Amino acid sequence: MKNKTNLPKWFNGTIYDKGDTVTNPFSGEEYKLTNLELSMYDFIMGLNYVFEILGQASEKHISEHQKALSWFRRHNSKAYMVLLD
Repeated sequence: MKNKTNLPKWFNGTIYDKGDTVTNPFSGEEYKLTNLELSMYDFIMGLNYVFEILGQASEKHISEHQKALSWFRRHNSKAYMVLLD
């Protein structure tokens, strides 16, 4: 498993050993992500799911979601535009 040095200290999601290709469910576009990008992507999508199910979010979750999106946008802006924008 890669170390956590490229992920922020606040990140508390799963860190994957390998990257994978992710498909945007709306456009069908695909993008290959590194293990760290995939870890952050799944963290973001997990928070999206929590927001949708609960219909609300805590300040902590909102803050983490915004920080996660910013991290992803800085580290792979092309994938961000395809998968999360």
